[in-house]
Amino acid sequence: MKNRKSHLDHIEYKLEELEYAIDAELFDNLDDNELVIKEIFSNCTDLVIRKFQAFDSIPCMAVFLEVLIDAKAWDDGLLESLMKQEPVVIDYPAQLFDVFTYNLSSVVQPEKLEGLNEIAQSIVMGNVVIFIESYNQAISFKIKDNLHRQLEEPSTEAVIRGPRLGFIEKLEINMSLIRHQIRTPLLKMERMSIGRISQTDVTVTYIKNMAPQNVIDEIKKRLSAIDMDSVLESGYIEEMISDHTYSPFPTMQPTQRPDLVAASLVEGKVAILVDGTPIALIAPVTFWYGFQTVEDYYMNFIFATMLRWLRYLFAFLAWAMPSLYVAVTTFHQEMIPTSLALSLAAAREVVPFPGMVETLIMEITFEALREAGVRLPRPVGQTISIVGALVIGQAAVQAGIISAPIIIVVSLTGIASFLIPHPGMSQAISILRFPMVIAAGMFGLYGVGAAMIATLIHVNNLSSFGVPYLKPLAPFEKSGIVDVLVRAPWKVMRKRQQYIQQKLELEKK
Repeated sequence: MKNRKSHLDHIEYKLEELEYAIDAELFDNLDDNELVIKEIFSNCTDLVIRKFQAFDSIPCMAVFLEVLIDAKAWDDGLLESLMKQEPVVIDYPAQLFDVFTYNLSSVVQPEKLEGLNEIAQSIVMGNVVIFIESYNQAISFKIKDNLHRQLEEPSTEAVIRGPRLGFIEKLEINMSLIRHQIRTPLLKMERMSIGRISQTDVTVTYIKNMAPQNVIDEIKKRLSAIDMDSVLESGYIEEMISDHTYSPFPTMQPTQRPDLVAASLVEGKVAILVDGTPIALIAPVTFWYGFQTVEDYYMNFIFATMLRWLRYLFAFLAWAMPSLYVAVTTFHQEMIPTSLALSLAAAREVVPFPGMVETLIMEITFEALREAGVRLPRPVGQTISIVGALVIGQAAVQAGIISAPIIIVVSLTGIASFLIPHPGMSQAISILRFPMVIAAGMFGLYGVGAAMIATLIHVNNLSSFGVPYLKPLAPFEKSGIVDVLVRAPWKVMRKRQQYIQQKLELEKK
């Protein structure tokens, strides 16, 4: 009795520290183990403790959290099988595990547990843990509840052509979606848990002999080094393991599309799947991924190349158009044709603000309307974004607060930003517009040029898990140009893939 009391005091002390390192051992008595489990899971109304006779002769106790397990699999599968089995003769307690293993072929393979730390973790992971009288070890069965939403089209990425199934919040289903795309034993999936309290399952996925081993090791090293209480979404991991946390440019690619993950794995990249979120992460990436879509490889290469150049052009306009307008209208009016200059001067005659302030007001207003359209329910959001822009813009022009030309500039800038397919890259360009406008308002085209050079230097210094961000242009690689400036035919792309494979084999030697 004294030993049991000290045991419980030790458990309570550990729980007060919010630690999972419960290093106490099990008792060989069901009643004592029941007291310990109730102490660990105190105030947990979903805890179920069920005592029964296994094999018609062995006293057992099952412990689980009813909200995490499949009740039908427990009642009709495991419990019924245990209670209806014919009596067995047990010569020694350790033989019980073999009995459970070979006499219950219809259930998941059991796992032997030692110590309360393993048992507590197994219970919160959705397993059923069975304690056996006169046996100081427990046996765990995986009977997780398969509750999840139906597979549907990705909501964060428009699917024009290709598979219309997107990831969901269930890690195992996301893994199976990738397995259906890539059917090879070389596809590796390594699982780990991150978060001291949340214990979130994370899977690192790659294709052996295609993904560089140093990148794989670096990703797993950074994941293992994450020290947080909880990881509730892949965005936590993206920020924690990113090479350049304070840069607006994304160095990992979030996606909800299994076909994009599969294509990236074949290219030699690594994917990170996180339980509880439909967004996967792909690494390493380069600057050019922000202007490419998976549909580029599903359509004619001529049309795909045209679309890429269109994205590059409008990305530049989204970044530089407002600042160029401010610089030219404020400092370099001689660059404007006379008729256009007179028109602009007439439009801005009643505006009380300088060009820089006017542009900043409209850019901030546009970003606010776009954010409101995203956050509000879809019917209301679309109404506010469209009607709000029309009403506010027209009223502001009539009131003489802003000029009509700036409405055109900001509208074209907004449309240009929508052509950038990846939200992370679009957000980075949107953020950089503001310092560009300020530099243009203070120093004219000289300020715009200096801001562009500073941005180019910054981007050139970025890397993603050791891969230069501007690769293959800087450093220059001739083989990579066929998938950056253009989308080459698959015959050329296949040769490029063979080149990469040969390069990896040479690196191994």
